[in-house]
Amino acid sequence: MNQVTVIGSINLDWTIRVARMAKPGETLHTKEIFTAGGGKGANQAIAAKRLGANTSFIGAVGEDREVSRTMLELLHEDGINCQGIATLPNHKTGQAFVIVDDESENLIYVHGGANMAFQPEHVDQNRDLITHSDFLVAQFETPIDCTTEAFKIAHQNGVVTILNPAPAIDQIPEELFKVTNMIVPNETEAEVITGIKITDQDSMIKAAEKFHALGIKAVVITLGSQGTFYSYAEKIAIIPALKVNAVDTTAAGDTFIGALSSVLNKDFSNLEDAIKFSNKASSITVQRFGAQPSIPYLREI
Repeated sequence: MNQVTVIGSINLDWTIRVARMAKPGETLHTKEIFTAGGGKGANQAIAAKRLGANTSFIGAVGEDREVSRTMLELLHEDGINCQGIATLPNHKTGQAFVIVDDESENLIYVHGGANMAFQPEHVDQNRDLITHSDFLVAQFETPIDCTTEAFKIAHQNGVVTILNPAPAIDQIPEELFKVTNMIVPNETEAEVITGIKITDQDSMIKAAEKFHALGIKAVVITLGSQGTFYSYAEKIAIIPALKVNAVDTTAAGDTFIGALSSVLNKDFSNLEDAIKFSNKASSITVQRFGAQPSIPYLREI
């Protein structure tokens, strides 16, 4: 059983279902509104736990007791070790506002709150969680200096690092790339970071070569309904996605990464099988509404 630690965001998600997206200046009635646990970090941690890993979390919530208590309770209910989660005074817990239309497209607005306020010192306080892990997973919904510090600790202690560069940013410290073992962007994120528009397998290979040149051993690019591209140890392939009726893609990428970390061997020797497993997990997620409520359990795979 893999030991996975996630450093990342915790959000209360407000999901609004609409028939179509409003145009600027237009007012539309909604079909449904509901709240659920979210945040890329928390989603990935829950996916890893539900799909078989022992999972710990490093992050922060605010002093807004009702919201922060709800978020922590959701993580505890899934059996996640929350000792690395700080409560930060004078900050609110992160929140996200997700609009989903009938074509399963979404728009997401995020207020980082406490997610963007915790510091590298907090990472150092939870060094033991990192060093006792097999994998450390991170995204970009928390300060990048915290991620870099965590990845340096992991690298020094033989812990495999998986970076999900989302939301996409175009200026990432080289020192972070040097301590990243695997990067898992989607097509848009790969383009923002490498400058190469992902249109076909040749462009995927060129983007992967740029990542490899930065010192990253394994490159996995998620392609939505087209599947997943990977490049590792001179092997290149596209694993097709399962064809399903998608209704909400909000947590699809997070489910994929959590699933991957739950079954992947540390030497990446089962990478293709791990991607196939993760594709299955994501294919279940997109058939349900909400972020954390849609993430499947191992028995469903």
